[in-house]
Amino acid sequence: MEIERKFLIQSLPGNLDSCPFHQIEQGYLCTDPVVRIRRQDEDYYLTYKSKGLMVREEYNLPLTKEAYEHLLPKVDGILISKKRYLIPLSSSLTVELDIFEGELSPLILAEVEFDTEQEAKKFTPPGWFGEDVTYSPDYHNSVLSQKRQKTAN
Repeated sequence: MEIERKFLIQSLPGNLDSCPFHQIEQGYLCTDPVVRIRRQDEDYYLTYKSKGLMVREEYNLPLTKEAYEHLLPKVDGILISKKRYLIPLSSSLTVELDIFEGELSPLILAEVEFDTEQEAKKFTPPGWFGEDVTYSPDYHNSVLSQKRQKTAN
């Protein structure tokens, strides 16, 4: 079960250079239900996510690099590329700060995962967080992957 809140970010926190990060590339084989492939650094996954906004089921299955590359041409929509910073917020909470690259740049989103729905609802975001978009499906990566390419000027 995944329980998370999601926020838009307008300005980055000052300590970003000292935080660990992952380089992520992901694409969607299907968006209803969500079936995703992901490369995170040198690890590969196939993920299923159920419907939902703040709370939904999520299953991650390991893939080999070869299986990932075989599925890559089957991706529907944009292949999302982003840098994910892991920023400790408290002893039990970590901000996953996604800085999108390519077609989705300059979008920046922060996600915080929780153990319970109650904990998520009581969460007070730090001052550098922007608008809470937890309940907006427009900010699910599966929806973002369906955006049309930017037109050239």
